[in-house]
This record gives sequence, C-alpha cells and structure tokens, in this order.
Amino acid sequence: MTMKTMLSTLLLAGVLALSLPSTLWAQSSRVDINTATAEEISDQLVGIGPSKAEAIVAYREEFGAFEDVDELINVRGIGLRTVDQNRDRLTVGDPNLAF
Repeated sequence: MTMKTMLSTLLLAGVLALSLPSTLWAQSSRVDINTATAEEISDQLVGIGPSKAEAIVAYREEFGAFEDVDELINVRGIGLRTVDQNRDRLTVGDPNLAF
C-alpha cells in the first residue's frame, strides 16, 4: 500500500468516524416535552425562552402529557413555526409513562 493510498484511507475513515457521532448525538439530544424541565426546554429549543418553557410545563401539568409534538401549538405563545423549527429536537416519548 502506498503512502498516498494509506493517507486517503485514513482521511476517509476519519470523516466517516466524525459523521457517525454527530448522527447519534442528534438522536439522543431530543427533548421529551413530557418529562423535560422548563430549563431543559429553554436550553435546548430554538425560539423558546424561560417564560415559554414554563408555559409548556404548566400546560402539561394542567392538561396531561402531550401525545404529539404538534400539540405544542395549544400552548399560549407557541406557534406552528416554532414547532417546525424544533421538530427534529422534539419527542413525546411514551405519554403513558410521563410524570
């Protein structure tokens, strides 16, 4: 194996290795809106600060677990655009296991 081939192989392996953890991280960094604290919600979601995060938690406590992330539009101050911006960061886990 020549030095050029070896370097090319190592470079390709490095690129592949770096892309895999980011994919796994993206999957594990989802926010479960049925169990997350207001701080976790505001820290990890785009366009949701502390007051909107508190509203999400208050809504969940009053009406029960979310069955779908689209239900967030029922929370005052949260619109479809905000849900769409965060869709890949959101999960509801198992609504029957919340709390």
